[in-house]
Amino acid sequence: MRLLHVFSISALSAMSTIGVLNAQVDPGVRPGPAGAGTTIAGMTSGEAYFFSDNGVPTFSEVETVSSGLGPRFNLNSCAGCHAQPAVGGSSPAINPQVAIASSMAPGNTIPPFLTINGPVREVRFIHNPDGTPDGGVHDIFTITGRPDAPAGCAITQPNFSNTSNIIFRIPTPIFGGGLMEAIPNSTIIANLASDPQGKKKMYGIQGHVNTSGNDGTVTRFGWKAQNKSLQIFAGEAYNVEMGVTNELFPNEREENPQCATNATPEDQSAFNVGNMGPSDILSFMAFMKYLDQPAPACTGSACSQSIQDGRNVFVQVGCATCHTPSLTTGPSSSPALSGLAANLFSDLAVHHMGSGLADGITQGNAGPDEFRTAPLWGIGQRIFFLHDGRTSDLMEAILAHGSQGSEAQRVTEAFQVFLSKSQKQDLLNFLRSL
Repeated sequence: MRLLHVFSISALSAMSTIGVLNAQVDPGVRPGPAGAGTTIAGMTSGEAYFFSDNGVPTFSEVETVSSGLGPRFNLNSCAGCHAQPAVGGSSPAINPQVAIASSMAPGNTIPPFLTINGPVREVRFIHNPDGTPDGGVHDIFTITGRPDAPAGCAITQPNFSNTSNIIFRIPTPIFGGGLMEAIPNSTIIANLASDPQGKKKMYGIQGHVNTSGNDGTVTRFGWKAQNKSLQIFAGEAYNVEMGVTNELFPNEREENPQCATNATPEDQSAFNVGNMGPSDILSFMAFMKYLDQPAPACTGSACSQSIQDGRNVFVQVGCATCHTPSLTTGPSSSPALSGLAANLFSDLAVHHMGSGLADGITQGNAGPDEFRTAPLWGIGQRIFFLHDGRTSDLMEAILAHGSQGSEAQRVTEAFQVFLSKSQKQDLLNFLRSL
């Protein structure tokens, strides 16, 4: 692999049209027990109680219209979207948007981009009808036809026929969320600026952090790192994905008076004497905060030689220039999250990913072709890849990084050209061990 350092950037660029040489096979979803879904060690008894008695049941709850579902929504439960390989993960093998549509949304049709074996999807429109930027989520289903819908509610689904104006997003795993939140801004910024071996410069890797427009600090959750905190992430998802208004997003997105009949916010903390309790979004936050990071199938010398070699290839070929193997959390008011290695394989920055992955959407200061470096922890048990779930094949996901304008184009070319048949397989085996 030392040969990589003697090839010039221009030599790599000249190889951009070379096809995959001796491409190997993604071994597929790692079998065996889920390596995720457990709680982080060292929680206080109060944290553990709140996680188990509030976080878990609230995250798994199936919403009804009386509890706030709709008027427009994508699914009726957090755990339905975040299910693989355990609650808190990503899209399951059987898409609940299709499997339970007849009872969940009986007055609706299933659009063709949803399939029983495909990923859970949300839809965003790139432009408004007048050509101005849109970028917002257009929920797939309505409460029309449900037995618990208000009498006279007859809103219709959006028109999804203009496929050139539609982009998809799939659920991101939320394992290790508290660790990600506890990584200091300065650690993320310093890691992005570091380039001890000069590989970022050689490959043209730059990237930048997305930031909060209010306080200027690093945002880090979501496909474009557009959300600042777990609680904001939870509040937005509750409102956008299920239509439940809450203390952070207190207004209905669909204010049709025949359908939006609940008082708002529909989810709020209880302040009554003898009946005090947290809001759902606080329970969601606690659930995500105290989920541990996914455990790899093996570590160090306990791994097969192929997996050990694959980890070395991952670093040497340049994948680790963006997919930083580990970042350390700072001092936390929750000691269970302090000073820990978050082995997330991400720099939490956003990078240009080129024309092939561009979605035309801007969020914060992440532009139309920019995405957060997706954390790879737990990837060994994921089914669907990339922001829109277009593939279940790791090899295809890797190659999709290499389109025109992508910061990862030269790394992808190095993967194609310089790795031997066995090295490519080792890299795939390593990724499926995570």
